[in-house]
Amino acid sequence: MTAIKHALQRDIFTPNDERLLSIVNVCKAGKKKKNCFLCATAVTTERPVQVKVVKVKKSDKGDFYKRQIAWALRDLAVVDAKDAIKENPEFDLHFEKIYKWVASSTAEKNAFISCIWKLNQRYLRKKIDFVNVSSQLLEELPKVTEESVPSGENQSVTGGDEEAVDEYQELNAREEQDIEIIMEGCEYAISNAEAFAERLSRELQVLDGANIQSIMASEKQVNILMKLLDEALQEVDQIEFKLSSYEEMLQSVKEQMDQISESNHLIHLSNTNNVKLLSEIEFLVNHMDLAKGHIKALQEGDLASSRGIEACTNAADALLQCMNVALRPGHDMLLAVKQQQQRFSDLREHFARRLASHLNNVFVQQGHDQSSTLAQHSIELTLPNHHPFHRDLLRYAKLMEWLKSTDYGKYEGLTKNYMDYLSRLYEREIKDFFEVAKIKMTGTTKESKKFATLPRKESAVKQETESLHGSSGKLTGSTSSLNKLSVQSSGNRRSQSSSLLDMGNMSTSDLDVADRTKFDKIFEQVLSELEPLCLAEQDFISKFFKLQQHQSMPGTVTEADDLDGGTSSRQHNSGTPLPVSSEKDMIRQMMTKIFRCIEPELNNLIALGDKIDSFNSLYMLVKMSHHVWTAQNVDPASFLSTTLGNVLVTVKRNFDKCISNQIRQMEEVKISKKSKVGILPFVAEFEEFAGLAESIFKNAERRGDLDKAYTKLIRGVFVNVEKVANESQKTPRDVVMMENFHHIFATLSRLKISCLEAEKKEAKQKYTDHLQSYVIYSLGQPLEKLNHFFEGVEARVAQGIREEEVSYQLAFNKQELRKVIKEYPGKEVKKGLDNLYKKVDKHLCEEENLLQVVWHSMQDEFIRQYKHFEGLIARCYPGSGVTMEFTIQDILDYCSSIAQSH
Repeated sequence: MTAIKHALQRDIFTPNDERLLSIVNVCKAGKKKKNCFLCATAVTTERPVQVKVVKVKKSDKGDFYKRQIAWALRDLAVVDAKDAIKENPEFDLHFEKIYKWVASSTAEKNAFISCIWKLNQRYLRKKIDFVNVSSQLLEELPKVTEESVPSGENQSVTGGDEEAVDEYQELNAREEQDIEIIMEGCEYAISNAEAFAERLSRELQVLDGANIQSIMASEKQVNILMKLLDEALQEVDQIEFKLSSYEEMLQSVKEQMDQISESNHLIHLSNTNNVKLLSEIEFLVNHMDLAKGHIKALQEGDLASSRGIEACTNAADALLQCMNVALRPGHDMLLAVKQQQQRFSDLREHFARRLASHLNNVFVQQGHDQSSTLAQHSIELTLPNHHPFHRDLLRYAKLMEWLKSTDYGKYEGLTKNYMDYLSRLYEREIKDFFEVAKIKMTGTTKESKKFATLPRKESAVKQETESLHGSSGKLTGSTSSLNKLSVQSSGNRRSQSSSLLDMGNMSTSDLDVADRTKFDKIFEQVLSELEPLCLAEQDFISKFFKLQQHQSMPGTVTEADDLDGGTSSRQHNSGTPLPVSSEKDMIRQMMTKIFRCIEPELNNLIALGDKIDSFNSLYMLVKMSHHVWTAQNVDPASFLSTTLGNVLVTVKRNFDKCISNQIRQMEEVKISKKSKVGILPFVAEFEEFAGLAESIFKNAERRGDLDKAYTKLIRGVFVNVEKVANESQKTPRDVVMMENFHHIFATLSRLKISCLEAEKKEAKQKYTDHLQSYVIYSLGQPLEKLNHFFEGVEARVAQGIREEEVSYQLAFNKQELRKVIKEYPGKEVKKGLDNLYKKVDKHLCEEENLLQVVWHSMQDEFIRQYKHFEGLIARCYPGSGVTMEFTIQDILDYCSSIAQSH
């Protein structure tokens, strides 16, 4: 290792004025052993000293060393020896990245780390972190002078042979100048340093002797100075004595000034207290004094006139401000304040009772006035207008807000009284309104007009409801006038138990079209009357009871049924309400209580419309969907939106039931065995249903429901057409399929229903297939023997007999061919075609008008067969001269004359 050090110092570091201080033989951890050397070097010819860690490796040829990479020691952050106790040759150096090394021996690693530590202590301000390093290695480096460090290739820092350089200290300018003067005065200062040093030593001794003599000569002046100091101390003592006497004289003055200051403080404190007391009195007088006019208004104010209501409102606001004033600490202990608060409380209780009693009387009076106009609205299909009632009550809105914040118990009592009374008033109005609607739906007669003016009995309502929800198929009821009228007006048309076939046939009449139009108008008018009524009442409730703000609000109960008139299971004191979810929920609960009869009445009306005509569910679905959509745009969580949404579910169920009934009645269709089938009833009914639905659902929101119903119905039509065709005995299956699918295709093409495009194509394909099948099947009969003969010829060819050799077969020779052809002269062919035309005419129905289409297809098929027969004759009987006794032109003439004759 020594030889390597000398070689490295000589070849690599000496040319760069660097000294090699320590060396370690290492290789990279985890890789193949490619040895190199890590060297600690220092450049002492420059100031400050530069210390580096240099990586040196042998060249590829191995004959010399080369410098690979160098790191400044100041860039070294961490030295990790891996283990401070056990011997371990591995160590890490953390520069800009971590370098992992494995030393050839632990001793070399320790010597290298020790050298790094010493260099760090001497030359670097930033200290390196030494991790997992034994404390024995981290020893203080003894100081040596730079002169003691020899220069040359043998200098290194290893073990006990420690060499270092003292820290360099520069001369200042004056020192440099003095040295230059001394050296200029001595010519041999540079050539003979020893003589120059001896001269400097002699001059230094001379200067020291002169300094000693000068000190001894100044002793007299020192004694004089000490005497002067003693005199000065005596003068200081006299001055201190005089200052003490002055301080005693001022002490009495200080006591007098303290007394004056204390007196001034007491005066200032008294003034401050008086000012604060005046402020407190002014605060109480200004904030807790209610004007006599306000007191009079609260005790005797007129709650019936607008001026009196305004005066009471202002007085109530002033009272609330006085009661809610934020008292300062201690105010509530004053007797006057307690008396004033009690007076305010008595005024509040008295006015709250007076206000609640008056508003209850207003509710009763307004309701009585509203009932007086009820009879005139019962004849027409309109609901009474409550706007005047709301307008008069809204004058008390601010007072209701005051009552809500001051006495919630009375506010809640008024709320319940309003709900109880208004629910009975609206129930009478709405039930009479729906009564008129039902009468108009079932037919207007003199008897029904008389009935509309009579008061409605609760027993009649109950019987009507039971009859509407009963299981029987007719509108019956001996005690209900409505049910009697319903039977009389609808009995001459059809009953609920009538079959789909009857329903479809009746719906094509002008009577049913008019009935459906009338029902649609009545149902729309019912919804149009209910919507503004509910919205106006909801708007009034939110304004009058101050519930329009969506924030948490105290309430008396948390169960909705308690608002519906039930008894609360949790009692509470007045003014200590129990919480409810929000004021928005309160509005919805009040609306539910007030209009609790709307949903049952709507359901009864829907049931009646469905009993009159199941197709009315289409009108109801469209109208109800539109009104639900409108209500949800206004407020999705409102009472109107929720109620109409619930009713919409019932309408949708009736619609689905109508579709299911049609499909079920398709399956129950029975066809007479003695007559031809023609267009099946449910096919015609589907056309009517689709036409009606398209006119109703035009631009409707619930188009998706209709598309689903179309899909179900058309599948049922397809399945049951095929079922009836298979069961048909008199009419051929192909004719039933052809005619009905042609009708379906024509219907879908005319209506252009986008969701049934696939079914339209399928109907066309089925119509085409069965038309072709029927034509081919029927054409075998006019030339039956000729067909059989040529089928035999084709069978022989299929067995492998060459076409030109078929004529040598005994059963199919030329003579047999001529015999068969002679049996079908032109006259016989025309007769056969005439019989075929008559038979086709018997199979086809007149309403679909497919006779000419079928006959034209048969003509084309007959010509195709004729050409096929001629081709077989030419190929199988070449040169025989055998031909058919009629031509293609003859066939065209025969078909044309037959069609014209019929």
